[in-house]
Amino acid sequence: MYKITASIVTYRNNIEILKKAIASFLDTGLETKLIIVDNSESDEIGSICSDKRVEYIFNNRNIGFAAGHNIAIRKLMGLSQYHLVLNPDVFFEPGTLERCYSFMEENKDVGMAMPKIRFFDGSIQRLCKLLPTPLELILRRMDSPVIGALFRKRLDRYCLAFTGYDKIMDVPHISGCFMFIRQEVFAKTGLFDERFFMYMEDMDFSRRVRKNFRTVYYPPAVGYHQWGKHSYSNLTALKYHAISAMKYFNKWGWFFDKERKQVNDMILEKYFRNHANGH
Repeated sequence: MYKITASIVTYRNNIEILKKAIASFLDTGLETKLIIVDNSESDEIGSICSDKRVEYIFNNRNIGFAAGHNIAIRKLMGLSQYHLVLNPDVFFEPGTLERCYSFMEENKDVGMAMPKIRFFDGSIQRLCKLLPTPLELILRRMDSPVIGALFRKRLDRYCLAFTGYDKIMDVPHISGCFMFIRQEVFAKTGLFDERFFMYMEDMDFSRRVRKNFRTVYYPPAVGYHQWGKHSYSNLTALKYHAISAMKYFNKWGWFFDKERKQVNDMILEKYFRNHANGH
């Protein structure tokens, strides 16, 4: 039985950055196993997977983020206490896995957690989010001074900017770049919904996990994420994001989503009120 297993799904990734992600995960005294699922057209990445704790799976076609991780999760099901879904452009310092592991061991009601995520320059990425409305996703794509002036408060509230990202919080969304998941979650929640090729699968999964477990932001652990924001600059990525957003709202509700309102109101009542009161 491993303490932690992990999966990384790759597609034409920078090998040097991927090496840092792999090294970060393996640099621990905990018993671990990592599966790399490669959706690229060539198996070049296989050459850096020589550690006996690393298994390499070459798909030779891009089956997407959700389906790629599901291949690894199915192979590792029941073989560990926790499973880490990790992006190939995320790395972290020694002790990060141990902090996440200890936190989950001490909080058995938490099904999934994510650390504080920083850009490579050290600035914080605001990856904790409320459950989105269609308008918020649209506004986030319309990056202009006018949109910023008119809707900045709404967008900052959506990504919980007012919290300062410096305290442990229950959050509706755990970013797919680093999901530290209790193994029991998969039995109760299932795996990623493979209808999402790329984008929104983490939001969908987080919502399903919350039905049985807490989903928590845990800033004592810290990771670093390159985060290319491809859907902001790449038309193909933007198309995938738009398609996934439509699938997400078709599944959960576009304008009438009772659960969304309940969850968001609860989070804002808990954290925005404390912020306003100076706590």
